[in-house]
Amino acid sequence: MTPQPSVILFLTDQQRWDTTGLHGNPLGLTPNLDRLAQRGTHFAHSFTCQPVCGPARSCLQTGQYATTTGVWRNGLPLPTDRPTLATCFNDAGYHTGYIGKWHLSGVEHAPGHGGAVPRDKRGGYTDWLACEALEFSVNEYHTVLYDDDNRPVRLPGYRVDALTDAGIRFIDRRKGGPFFLMMSYIEPHHQNDVDDYPPPESYRERYTGRWTPPDLQALGGSTAQHLGGYFGMVKRLDEAIGRLQDALISLGLDRDTIVLFTSDHGCHFKTRNDEYKRSCHESSIRVPTAAWGGPFDAGGRVNELVSLVDLPPTLLAACGLAPPQTMQGRSALPLLRGDASDWPDDVFVQVSEAETGRAVRTQRWKYAVTVPGSGWSNTTAGSDEYTEAFLYDLKHDPHELENLVSFPTHAKVRAVMRERLIRRMTEAGEPTPTIHEAPPTNHNWQRETPDGAENE
Repeated sequence: MTPQPSVILFLTDQQRWDTTGLHGNPLGLTPNLDRLAQRGTHFAHSFTCQPVCGPARSCLQTGQYATTTGVWRNGLPLPTDRPTLATCFNDAGYHTGYIGKWHLSGVEHAPGHGGAVPRDKRGGYTDWLACEALEFSVNEYHTVLYDDDNRPVRLPGYRVDALTDAGIRFIDRRKGGPFFLMMSYIEPHHQNDVDDYPPPESYRERYTGRWTPPDLQALGGSTAQHLGGYFGMVKRLDEAIGRLQDALISLGLDRDTIVLFTSDHGCHFKTRNDEYKRSCHESSIRVPTAAWGGPFDAGGRVNELVSLVDLPPTLLAACGLAPPQTMQGRSALPLLRGDASDWPDDVFVQVSEAETGRAVRTQRWKYAVTVPGSGWSNTTAGSDEYTEAFLYDLKHDPHELENLVSFPTHAKVRAVMRERLIRRMTEAGEPTPTIHEAPPTNHNWQRETPDGAENE
């Protein structure tokens, strides 16, 4: 009888998809991830369903959209009345552990105090070494987490290394039976109190001024100030992946352990609004995702669109466990076998903090709506009325530099995408909205829409 595989969920924070060699980054930041993804499965079109830390994490823990979990903005607690990854693995006889950033207790913490999490707000994990908000710990070389009894534990080294060391110790202790370990890093998220992306010593200089993604080249933002440090943090995360895999090999666990790598959302470096995320653009919502071990080995490149809500049922199914009916995502395992003919051809994104908006993305088109006047003081997750805000042709404008939402030539595309979005919203449990059309604008040139393009 084949033993149940152990599972490691390696979660980074605010990592763009194009930081990886898999997606064409030329700087060699992610050789370990690239190699392991090529051995296993690369989900080449992977998206968050909420580009905000807490809401995205609630989706990843429950397989539900943020409006269903109730964690539609930061500072709201994860409900205790529904299955999570931890409770599902606990019920299957796994030992579950959590290391790093939680951001789901509902308790906001001041800078300098990452924050202990009460036992009843830990999502069901049985082994705990974490804090509410690592971005509020003192700095990148001062990591304090809290153990099962909420005693502070100071971990030496750069923060990525500190968490990785703790993860390797957990794996070594639990090598006698199946485990589910979630390792939740803060990198490459900015350090809130100094508004910087602090890499390890000497890493910033390696990457400053060397290569800039095309959208950031065009739009600027804080790119020149921050990109070198951001890339340095990504490099250290990839080194952590290599160390983790080396530990599995050393302990004889590499053949019996599934590793899933992903991020909660991306980063647009203050180009789309006055902060770093919370927008419908690829820079905010597209994330790197790959898995290896178990059924993911030799899975190849998956080109279908995959959402964060699909990852929990995928992991459970990979271990032979039935995902609970409460999960709104679906297992992506059939995509590895090429027999998922009913897989959705779009993904749905909600934004409910800083603005209220919704978006739907197909392989070619992205369509987004917002609530005019919405902002940080939002008191509800959604609205009954929205106004069209964005339409991008990703085939001809992959960096989303030209908004077509007011082009009369694209009225038919907008109509089709509007219906797609309304269907997606209602399927996620939201009320059927009224979407007001964007007023047409006269343009000096006319682009013809290819026949059938609205269905791509």
